[in-house]
Amino acid sequence: MASSSSSPRTWRYRVFTSFHGADVRKTFLSHLRKQFNYNGITMFDDQEIERSQTIAPALTQAIRESRISIILLSKNYASSSWCLDELLEIIKCKEAMGQIVMTVFYGVDPSDVRKQTGEFGRAFDETCSRSTKEKRRKWSQALNHVGNIAGEHFQNWDNESKMIEKISRDISNKLNTTISRDFDDMVGLEAHLEEMKYLLDLDYKDGAMIVGICGPAGIGKTTIARALQSLLSSSFQVSCFVENLRGSDNSGLDEYGFKLRLQEQLLSKILNQNGMRLYHLGAIQERLCDLKVLIILDDVNDLKQLEALANETSWFGPGSRIIVTTEDKELLEQHGINKTYHVGFPSIEEALEIFCKYAFRKSSPLDGFKKLTKRVTNFFDNLPLGLRVMGSSLRGKGEDEWEALLDRLETSLDRNIEGALRVGYDSLQEEEQALFLHIAVFFNYNKDEHVIAMLADSNLDVKQGLKTLTNKSLIYKSTIGEIVMHKLLQQVGRKAIQRQEPWKRHILIDANEICYVLENDTDTRAALGISLDTSGINKVIISEGAFKRMRNLRFLSVYNTRYVKNDQVDIPEDLEFPPHLRLLRWEAYPSNALPTTFHPEYLVELDLKESQLEKLWQGTQPLTNLKKMDLTRSFHLKELPDLSNATNLESLELSYCKSLVEIPSSFSELRKLETLVIHNCTKLEVVPTLINLASLDFFNMHGCSQLKKFPGISTHISRLVIDDTVVEELPTSIILCTRLRTLMISGSGNFKTLTYLPMSLTYLDLRCTGIEKIPDWIKDLHELSFLHIGGCRNLKSLPQLPLSIRWLNACDCESLESVACVSSLDSFVDLNFTNCFKLNQETRRDIIQQSFFRCLRILPGREVPETFNHQAKGNVLTIRPESDSQFSASSRFKTCFVISPTRLITGRKRLISLLCRLISKNGDSINEVYHCFSLPDQSPGTQSEHLCLFHYDFHDRDRYFEVDSEILFEFSCTPSDAYEIVQCGVGTYGEEIEQISDWSNASEEIETENIFDDVGQCTDRHPCKSNKVSKEANVKSHKRKGFWSWLHRR
Repeated sequence: MASSSSSPRTWRYRVFTSFHGADVRKTFLSHLRKQFNYNGITMFDDQEIERSQTIAPALTQAIRESRISIILLSKNYASSSWCLDELLEIIKCKEAMGQIVMTVFYGVDPSDVRKQTGEFGRAFDETCSRSTKEKRRKWSQALNHVGNIAGEHFQNWDNESKMIEKISRDISNKLNTTISRDFDDMVGLEAHLEEMKYLLDLDYKDGAMIVGICGPAGIGKTTIARALQSLLSSSFQVSCFVENLRGSDNSGLDEYGFKLRLQEQLLSKILNQNGMRLYHLGAIQERLCDLKVLIILDDVNDLKQLEALANETSWFGPGSRIIVTTEDKELLEQHGINKTYHVGFPSIEEALEIFCKYAFRKSSPLDGFKKLTKRVTNFFDNLPLGLRVMGSSLRGKGEDEWEALLDRLETSLDRNIEGALRVGYDSLQEEEQALFLHIAVFFNYNKDEHVIAMLADSNLDVKQGLKTLTNKSLIYKSTIGEIVMHKLLQQVGRKAIQRQEPWKRHILIDANEICYVLENDTDTRAALGISLDTSGINKVIISEGAFKRMRNLRFLSVYNTRYVKNDQVDIPEDLEFPPHLRLLRWEAYPSNALPTTFHPEYLVELDLKESQLEKLWQGTQPLTNLKKMDLTRSFHLKELPDLSNATNLESLELSYCKSLVEIPSSFSELRKLETLVIHNCTKLEVVPTLINLASLDFFNMHGCSQLKKFPGISTHISRLVIDDTVVEELPTSIILCTRLRTLMISGSGNFKTLTYLPMSLTYLDLRCTGIEKIPDWIKDLHELSFLHIGGCRNLKSLPQLPLSIRWLNACDCESLESVACVSSLDSFVDLNFTNCFKLNQETRRDIIQQSFFRCLRILPGREVPETFNHQAKGNVLTIRPESDSQFSASSRFKTCFVISPTRLITGRKRLISLLCRLISKNGDSINEVYHCFSLPDQSPGTQSEHLCLFHYDFHDRDRYFEVDSEILFEFSCTPSDAYEIVQCGVGTYGEEIEQISDWSNASEEIETENIFDDVGQCTDRHPCKSNKVSKEANVKSHKRKGFWSWLHRR
């Protein structure tokens, strides 16, 4: 719900050296500097800085901008307060920024440094005699700290030059552990590397280990592997990157010879001996078994490659790591590699940044290119390879050129992108390629069991084929169990079809070719499927016998990708469909009924959205194979046929069938029906009892305004939506629905009384109902996380709520006076009391004063409360840490600001965004937190000033900032022309909410676990389908946006 952002750390200097000039400048230090210059290590030079009693600002800055600090501890080091202040700053940077600190004891004993004894201690005492006790304490702690850092002791070396070479080598190795700037454009790389370092378990040194990196082509596997080599190579005796193993040539070689060649190539690289010849396969083990090696085998696609190069971990020395990148998960499993990192697609924000870095050489789009940039990222569906290639291609081009290139992309992929993606398709067997093409054209975003049913009469082993495609990263399963193929891979599939000889094509996708076939009765007996996009044609008049020669046609899909009125297709009244059709998907079907010859005996899916149908067919049809039926927006549909034979029907969608009056009684026998959507069937008056539908999981009757009687429902239901109906109360039997998790009753003005609800409920939406009282028993709903009572204008009080509540929206509850539960609510609860002007003082005080963490609180108010000890007029507030004893790099804050409406926002989705940024004195952004909330359609809008409160901290920052300088808090509200920030305040907190942070991660998982699993969302194209999100996705969404964006989403 809150997003944090900060810039990555960059280093101006490699090394800063702290030293006493008279002791070492012209001797040891000059030799060290010469060695560093020879090895290309830049060291800060302080020659031109004027010495004084206090450390110069330029030195402070240099320390903070150095990757490594070397402390040269000599006998007179402690005689300089300058040196000791440098030491304090270095320790501070070590703790706050992770700066590397190295020590050299030059003529002093580490024990004397730690204890400040001997000649070193006498110099220290002399310096301290001119300073305060507090200063002495800090210096002493710092010297004790560095005295315990293992370093080079001058007395242990009989050759100074050897010692200096060793120091220089150690510095180089430590610098090599920082990722090369070559990978700066790899957005999100750090997160990938952290995951890999966890899997590599570098602390385990007893044996070797093989780890896999798996993912689709173009996702960034090779880049991650190269970055790992750059980061880790200095920790190994030998490092080697074996690239493009997919391209390894085995022509003219038997398996033994092929493996020998691969081993020759690997050892030649590792041992730097070109043209090495081997005569047996034991060479790798003989040569590498005593070496700690890092070997990366890139783009492996054949098990023989792994058998040749890394057949056993015993081939390599203790601590060795072998990293294998591949698109084929099964290959890793076959080789016994059980530690695998699956590289996921970047988020929308990350994808945008990847593209912008290549297109504009910055992290965000240029003015005028925002919409075009979004179009590109949408087209490439967040695939890094596509974003990089296209970004480079578009760099420096004008808007017209962008438009032209994007239009071409719809039909033709960039050659480099297609070449990379096609490799996976080419590696498939013929049957697997056929399955790939069917998914690419017809079955993307379908569940696997549905695809299996669709292809049940084919010769394909669909179950095994799906497993193969998944293992090769050509498809993946979404969080709701749907098969997903990336849209660029879909284009690869369509290209593969176009390359086939016309008479061999089983799937027809070219609109002009299909039109010719349908108008001229062309013999296409080989065709199994037709996918016709009518957006690119003027008109097609289908002949009466168009399908007579297509006896094998199984899949027919007619649609318009431009979402315009689809009237380009004319069909004859007595059109005869193919007899074995399994999929009929025809958007805006032009006739008022299906042909009398239509026999859906083999039909698995009937999808006739936005059709002109008034009825489907007469009488009873054989429908035992039918699983899905979608007649959404068939505005003229007046009646449904007898579906008693559809015994396997699982989903029926009838949204916006505004002429439909009755659901036939035969529906009561659809015992496998899981989803029933009658959303906005505004003339529907009769729905039969659904008690017998044991499989019914989701029932949506939103907007059925003529439906006066609530139908009996199955006790197995988990999601029930009855928004905007005339239902006055729920049946008492609803308590028996022990699986019910989501209940939405919003907009039902006649609904006034809440009956007992099942304990399983997690989401309850009572917006804009006539409810007058929330019963006390609600506190016993221990699973309830979300309660929406916005717009309940008769509601005067809220009883104690269950401790499980994570989100409470009471906006526009104009009569609400008291909330008994605020002080007992969890610290992670979002509270929205917009326009609740009658809240009593006790409730207001509880809302403001209760400790909370990472959440938003909003309520009416004109002034920032006095408890916020830093206040300012307007939207900017500056804190000087020296004036606040609790302020530190680990500080936490409550922030409060007053927003005042300057105009009324109207229309749907009135989103209000709140942003707070922390800015250092030099203008750098330290951190920022973002929250948003929206007002319901029925809301009159924010009618006066409101207080917005949320929690803030410096955690998750990636860089150091000056706690002893000014910190600027900057608040903003969007839309900026509708709201003005008139006052802001900040309260600093230390231990009060420290404990909250300690368990926040665990609590985050609890609070996001079931948020979206059950919420039905109603949109025009997909009415009220569940929006299930994985726990991981929920947590990410929670951190970035907050749940206020869900206030009025349906």
